Amino acid sequence: MEVYWGDRCQGYATAVSGEQVCVALASHDSNLRLEDGLRALPRLRERLAEAAVVSAERGALTGNRTLARVWRGNVALIGDASGTVDAITGEGLGLAFSQAVVLAECFESGDLKRYQSEHRKLARRPQWMARLMLTLDQRPWLQHRTLQVFQRRPEVFRRFLEMHVGALPPLHAVRDGLTLGWGLLTA
Repeated sequence: MEVYWGDRCQGYATAVSGEQVCVALASHDSNLRLEDGLRALPRLRERLAEAAVVSAERGALTGNRTLARVWRGNVALIGDASGTVDAITGEGLGLAFSQAVVLAECFESGDLKRYQSEHRKLARRPQWMARLMLTLDQRPWLQHRTLQVFQRRPEVFRRFLEMHVGALPPLHAVRDGLTLGWGLLTA
């Protein structure tokens, strides 16, 4: 996935096959269309210059939402019905699949109460990453400094990415968070 930041939006380009790329925009402006967003993201627009459009533009609101309770009696919620993580993380389906596995185990054991706590644990990392990414939103100076630190310390970026996909536990972020913070202060 490639991420592009602009004054009015963020753009995401993700390969979906050898010949196709999915392009998405995230913006606080619900009226912003893809064509206008690409004007605000010249590097992404340049990369797509020769590309043909193969599907219709679609859109939806996105955000972070946490529910106080995701089960009652013999009914449980999963996926976006059980709370959402901003689309900026790309975590939606993966989180729903993880919740489904835990929910099946809880149904099998007859302990839906456990699903509530497991659900919260599963959502922590994606919610933290969404907050981190959204902190960069509309703060060009912070985006620039963060990218400078990642360029100087690629191992920090690599570990943040590993944590984002669940390959490293969040505690690893403490040391790298301090490194990032110091880099932001001294960039």
